[in-house]
Amino acid sequence: MNLKQELQQVNNKLDKTKRKLAGAVDRGDKAIAAKAKLELTKLNNQIASLKTKQTRDVNQQGTDVKSMAFKRVLTKAEQADMGKLKKSVRGLVVVHPMTALGREMGLKEVTGFAPKAF
Repeated sequence: MNLKQELQQVNNKLDKTKRKLAGAVDRGDKAIAAKAKLELTKLNNQIASLKTKQTRDVNQQGTDVKSMAFKRVLTKAEQADMGKLKKSVRGLVVVHPMTALGREMGLKEVTGFAPKAF
């Protein structure tokens, strides 16, 4: 399963458990409320773990991209015809500043990374 999907699934379970806890508290059911609180702490720990793994993966991907020999900002014309550019440059990785990788790398403009000059 994809890390993003797994995180979404755990967040959905967390929402269900919060609703279950609220219902148990309203009814005065202490046993179910205690069980829901334990489940909440378990799910919160799992979410923290998944987010840490996600951050680690983005950092690793950033170091891999930064280690490429050549980088430059892409022009608007190149951005408009990305398919042609990717066919002409072997191993090109394009990073947009609004993606997680772009934010992590601190980019301000769409940048291309490649093993050779292009």
